Amino acid sequence: MIFMGFGFLATFLVRYGFSGSGFNVLLAAMAIQWAVLMNGFLLPQRHQHHRREIHISMKSVIEAELCAASALVAMGAVHGKTNPVQLLLMALMEVTGFVISQWTLRTLLNADPLYSIMLLHIFGALFGVMVSWVLHRKGINPKHEKEKMDRNMGLFAMFGTLFLWMFWPSFNSALVYHSRERELKLTVIYGTYLSLAVSVVMAMSVSMLTSSKGKMNMVHVQSSALSGGVAIGVAMTAVHAPWIAMAIGFCAALLSALGFKYMKDQMLFAFQCHDTCGVLNVHAIPGILGWFAHLIIRLASSESTIVMRFAVYHICVLLITVCMSLVLGTATGLLLKCSFWRPQQDRKCFDDQAFWEFPNLVVHK
Repeated sequence: MIFMGFGFLATFLVRYGFSGSGFNVLLAAMAIQWAVLMNGFLLPQRHQHHRREIHISMKSVIEAELCAASALVAMGAVHGKTNPVQLLLMALMEVTGFVISQWTLRTLLNADPLYSIMLLHIFGALFGVMVSWVLHRKGINPKHEKEKMDRNMGLFAMFGTLFLWMFWPSFNSALVYHSRERELKLTVIYGTYLSLAVSVVMAMSVSMLTSSKGKMNMVHVQSSALSGGVAIGVAMTAVHAPWIAMAIGFCAALLSALGFKYMKDQMLFAFQCHDTCGVLNVHAIPGILGWFAHLIIRLASSESTIVMRFAVYHICVLLITVCMSLVLGTATGLLLKCSFWRPQQDRKCFDDQAFWEFPNLVVHK
């Protein structure tokens, strides 16, 4: 999912296929290594408390890959507008911030590790949006001439979507692996699958109904079809009924598709924030929806004496995640804005030729 799913999904721009897939591999490989170190320093396992070493296990690698997924989500907001050095720095800062956010939640609020790490969608999306807002340039308004998709690149991106869609149940259930949690693992897998299935139908329906010609938009389908998996991932520890998972997928795809149709242009107009891949609609909004669903389900099933305490705890978890992502995203954007990093010229945005060799274009003297 990290290398193939996100990699192919990032190839949707007609002149940015090499960079979309190539930079995805580079960032993922670097982010996973850095996440292993950061998790080892700040989030040690119980048997590591008195050892000066970082224990490598399947669990630690999976946690590192989930942290890398958060960095790749953030990269989607600045897709095509940054150079590889800026992307690497951004990935390192994002992973560091996300691990610190998890450490804060687990230390101050004693948050469940499974719940805190699934906030990666909210943290990564808001982090990337703030970086994009700080790095915004007038030269790509209202839409860059190279920011477009054709049939071939759309098929490659759809392959990435299908790959992610197929394996999203294992993505959500990856850290639920103890034998005593077998029932929870199966519940998460079934719930994620049902939520994703509803999301596909809803994404295509909303895309068709909001079109003046009654046709479906491939961009809406590629992204909004995954929104149900994002939303149910945040709420998965509280969802135990199939109809609740399906309702979450329905609402997530509805909000995501409508956001792609109307919000992206409004964000650019009102806030001068250009979100290339629409991560706000695919990850942040469905993630917050999943957080609301988790809160409502827990409150409905809890006793009246502990409802208020849990509500305050739940709200604090979201506020800490959002605040840290916004602050660290702004700081990272200011760092990347320095001319020292030699940012791309406006005319070279969304173009592979700025970074890759093309033998067929070489002029022999």
